[in-house]
Amino acid sequence: MDTLAKLQLLGESAKYDICSASAAPGGPGVCHSFTPDGRCISLLRVLMSNQCVHNCSYCPNRSTNDCQRAEFSPEELAGLFMQFYRRNYVSGLFLSSGVSGCADAAMGNMLDTAQLLRQRHGFKGYIHLKLIPGCSSAHIDEAVRLAQRVSVNCETPDGTSLGRVAPGKDYQNDIINTMERVRKLTDAAQGRQSTQFLVGAAGEADRDILARSLEFYDRYNMLRVYFSAYVPLQGTVAQAVPLVREQRLYQCDFLLRQYGFSLDELVFDGGNLPLDEDPKQAWARANPQHFPLEVNKASREQLLRVPGIGPRSASRIVALRRQHRITRIEELKNIGVVVKRAAPHLLAAGRRLARGETPFKQLDWLNPAGMSDGKGGH
Repeated sequence: MDTLAKLQLLGESAKYDICSASAAPGGPGVCHSFTPDGRCISLLRVLMSNQCVHNCSYCPNRSTNDCQRAEFSPEELAGLFMQFYRRNYVSGLFLSSGVSGCADAAMGNMLDTAQLLRQRHGFKGYIHLKLIPGCSSAHIDEAVRLAQRVSVNCETPDGTSLGRVAPGKDYQNDIINTMERVRKLTDAAQGRQSTQFLVGAAGEADRDILARSLEFYDRYNMLRVYFSAYVPLQGTVAQAVPLVREQRLYQCDFLLRQYGFSLDELVFDGGNLPLDEDPKQAWARANPQHFPLEVNKASREQLLRVPGIGPRSASRIVALRRQHRITRIEELKNIGVVVKRAAPHLLAAGRRLARGETPFKQLDWLNPAGMSDGKGGH
């Protein structure tokens, strides 16, 4: 198989790993991501090899799956990347791999590729290396030295659930101990590692996923936790997970990290988040005693609890009312508030923001789908 054919195959095989990378494609093996300083860059996202000794039920590259196999050599992949880089097709590398032999051998090939890029080719840009579960501490140390970011996918919130879908992996030794070593190797302010949950593959509850996510953020200085709705593969019996469940988890992740919510405040139905209602709206529905809020007096923390108001728009409201009292709905719309969602929960100078609105106690609650609108409202 020639190099470009390998790229087509191994780039396609890498798309299931979203840690740090968006799903937006930019060509074979190319995706988009954000650097720690907020820049959007194009990455070559590819597997070193799709050969694997593991038989994880969620993985298209599992050992029992009848699929075409291929593997790059470190020299081949490093050379291919530099061709893409010199032509301005990509700015960085996102590299993962199946385990074709032992964990250390697979990780060693990835490290050799990164080493070639750094030393032979003089590449100083962004590299994200996936840590192979079960690789040695020495390989973890080297990965942290060579890459701007590393990650190991936990997939499920505990060892019992992981055992149901990935019987060859040990949750404590392969996942948790790896995260702990990365934490010890990196400065607390750096946020160098991330992880991913495969949602719904093992019957786990949303509450358990979010509780484990909070633990990871707190204990392992996790930069981000990613969620990927399970898509069943041929030969598996688990059902597909609705994409909206993944979306709800991301919304709650933002509420917990940026909006001041606690896990106990979120609304669950038998351990899972309601799929037909935004989690912030669900909280507001369950806590009508907090509303309506006077927009000219409410604290920033209180404003963040209002559907349709995000961190940026809450800060803008506080800044705007230092200049004058807010009296019109247009003032909020102009600073990024989603007024359709926020207005029923607010008063401005003691009055409703829009004529003809339904009184608060009789409000027909909205059930919007979608996360932040990008302008500050959630």
